[in-house]
Amino acid sequence: MTAERQIRFWLIGLVFFLVSVYFLRSVLLPFVAGMAIAYFLDPVCDKLEEMGLSRTLATTLVTVIFILTLVLALVLLVPALVGQVLDLIESLPILVEAVRGQVSKILAVIENRVDGESLVSLKQALGDSLKTTAKWLSQLAGGLVDGGVAFANLMSLLVITPVVTFYLLRDWDKIVARVDNWLPRPQLETIRRLAKEVDDTLAGFIRGQGTVCLVLGGFYAIGLSLAGLKFGLVLGMIAGLLSFIPFVGSGIGLVLSVGLAFFQFDSWGPIAIVAAVFFVGQILEGNVLTPKLVGEKIGLHPVWVIFGLLAGGALFGFVGMLLALPVAAVIGVGVRFALSEYMDSRYYYGINRPVGSQDGKSGDS
Repeated sequence: MTAERQIRFWLIGLVFFLVSVYFLRSVLLPFVAGMAIAYFLDPVCDKLEEMGLSRTLATTLVTVIFILTLVLALVLLVPALVGQVLDLIESLPILVEAVRGQVSKILAVIENRVDGESLVSLKQALGDSLKTTAKWLSQLAGGLVDGGVAFANLMSLLVITPVVTFYLLRDWDKIVARVDNWLPRPQLETIRRLAKEVDDTLAGFIRGQGTVCLVLGGFYAIGLSLAGLKFGLVLGMIAGLLSFIPFVGSGIGLVLSVGLAFFQFDSWGPIAIVAAVFFVGQILEGNVLTPKLVGEKIGLHPVWVIFGLLAGGALFGFVGMLLALPVAAVIGVGVRFALSEYMDSRYYYGINRPVGSQDGKSGDS
């Protein structure tokens, strides 16, 4: 088979995969979630197998412990989170009025220094920005509800996902071996090497960075709650979960928490404590958590992560967001491989290509 026919074959397969995901996106969430959990827990099962347990027993033990841990976390956290979310919704009018009062004071100061025409333009711009933001938030909320048969069908998620996770964990090595047998033989070693790079990238990001997010979420939630900040549990968890993008989670959490503390407390001491929680969290993340759990290089740039999540969500809803990181990792490894092949080819060197260099150094292109 020529290279052109191979490329055509894989492009047709890619298009068929994307079309299938698009039309089945409303029912894929439990399966994609189960696959992600199985990938996350597979190393634990491998360790238990090395200790002498059978794969089925190791899978059963890991799955049961994971489900019990999840249920315990939900029982302990959900009531508090729901309560704080409801209180936050009830307090929003008061917070909005407080913000409006501060903005009025700022506009009063500006009014004394700016001519009337510019002030009118500024007020109109602020009003348009608020309307645009409100419209965007309402559309986002509507999209989460509409596109998310994912979350709308919660029972299927809770029932099907553990079953999918169990069977994928039990047969993980068999599935990998079966897929390996399907690979084209001439490109076998190259595909294995690239798959290893993708696995290393995902392992470093999903397993490592996921653990960092959970630890930071717990740290921020406990720290803000101990500081006496209202809604500290909710804001801390949000900041932790967004920490997979460096500085974004902590930055958003810092702004929201300090802004809320500014309206809640009358002195600067508690506000400083709230800010200190995030600074300590950043020190903990940069010097302990990330070096130990993620490592120095994971191969996924934060901007690429953001783009992947937004593109996946726009195309395929919540399922697309779950698939975004694996797809981003595959594309990233593929681009690096293509660049390395290009920079070792006559297309890069032209007629002055070094003698030691040869086209398609892997012999598979």
